[in-house]
Amino acid sequence: MNGVMPCAILSQDFSNELNDLVDVLTRFRLRKSWIVVGGGNKSQVSNWIDGELAFKGWTPKNFDTRIVVDEISLDSPTHEVDCFKNRIALEIEWNNKDPFYDRDLNNFRLLFDLRVISVGIIITRCDELQGLFNTLGRGKSYGNSTTHMAKLLPRIQGGSGAGCPLLVFGIRRSLYEEDC
Repeated sequence: MNGVMPCAILSQDFSNELNDLVDVLTRFRLRKSWIVVGGGNKSQVSNWIDGELAFKGWTPKNFDTRIVVDEISLDSPTHEVDCFKNRIALEIEWNNKDPFYDRDLNNFRLLFDLRVISVGIIITRCDELQGLFNTLGRGKSYGNSTTHMAKLLPRIQGGSGAGCPLLVFGIRRSLYEEDC
């Protein structure tokens, strides 16, 4: 899927959410200080995006899902979505292990099939940033088995996410800013 359908859905049915995304992503800059400082539980990249979306009403969201078969209820747990607003689910995968994409795409598929979300969005990094990380002495922290576009696109092209309309944003080197 090339992004036309999710963009059409957003522009026609979720214009406020699309405006939120455009505003936040337009203002985003990848700061050197965020790269050279060692990570922890959550990167400063994710914190900035989460925080800016939170100001616009996007929140983390857990869904209580279950399947009922012949009056027997079976829990069907989902993973918490990083940012959620009005049927739009957004995940930020800056520097996790690449199987997190499988979790996110499966979550989007299930929530879409249950008619809970209309579009799933993933923000990740473009492969071209690896050279920058190497130059800054942080290349090993952002290795090949972590989340980046070359790990995500084959999953999507292979059918992960199933029928859920997906929109993917890649953070490019052109957004890099020396701030320290």
